[in-house]
Amino acid sequence: MVATITPATLSDLRRKGEKVMLIDVRTPAEFGEVHVDFARNMPLDRIDPKEIASLAGSDPVYVVCKSGNRSHKACEKLMAAGLKDVVSIEGGTAACEAAGVPVVRGRKAMSLERQVRVAAGALVAIGAALAAFGPDLLWQRIGAGLAGFVGCGLVFAGITDTCGMAMLIAKMPWNQTCRSAKSCCSSVALFWLVLGSLSGTALAEHTRDSLDAVRQAVAEQKAVMIDVREPEEWQEGHVTGAGLLPLSVLEKGVDPQKLASVLPKDKIIYCYCLAGGRCEEAASLLKPLGYDVRALKPGYPQLVRAGFPSMVGK
Repeated sequence: MVATITPATLSDLRRKGEKVMLIDVRTPAEFGEVHVDFARNMPLDRIDPKEIASLAGSDPVYVVCKSGNRSHKACEKLMAAGLKDVVSIEGGTAACEAAGVPVVRGRKAMSLERQVRVAAGALVAIGAALAAFGPDLLWQRIGAGLAGFVGCGLVFAGITDTCGMAMLIAKMPWNQTCRSAKSCCSSVALFWLVLGSLSGTALAEHTRDSLDAVRQAVAEQKAVMIDVREPEEWQEGHVTGAGLLPLSVLEKGVDPQKLASVLPKDKIIYCYCLAGGRCEEAASLLKPLGYDVRALKPGYPQLVRAGFPSMVGK
């Protein structure tokens, strides 16, 4: 059973100076609209128990979403992965704001739940229209099948408390954080490139290159290393000589020309993160753009233990 606390209790813990690791599992767009000022965003569909365990250590992990549903699922996933001290925040971000927990506001975004209702309603309406007014029997059957399929999907989501449509919509470019119209366009283009190139494959696989081969290729200047963690993680410690290209930046959309000035296309690009999850996603985004990028399964701590030199700060 998932443990819960009220936003007031969360606020008291913070006020007492206790370390509070708060994970917000909403989409980046929802997080950008409003979030608790000390929350860290890690969407439900990309939550990484190993990474969270590494960050939290022996401290409790608190999870929040919009209303409590996704945070409950995230807690169940973390507990299934072996984390024991996991707590969901009752009422979500809205309840936290109402309880006086400090929040940060950004641009307005439509919640994931509303997007699912709009998408499902639109598909059913289209299916019903085709079934009633389709030009021939084939189109009428397609319309009836579409409406029936969506209806069955909603029933399945209600029974299992798992919504495939929500997971799909959460990955759409408009649910990622875009700083400008140009970056949004880049994100949309990048999305379609990935979709077409991967043909439904969500993530690239980890490379089979040995760490000795990686070390030798870097030493011979045939390869470079890229850290796809966040800047604050990179400053706390990173492989010497590795460049920084956060996954969050790639997901927002990067102009191809700017990307080419950072990543050489004539060299192998080995990317790493903390536990191996984010570098797979980064590789999936970069491969369709023509880069020979290879995701390393060992994370930063494992690379250091394997003898890769490291440094702190810039």
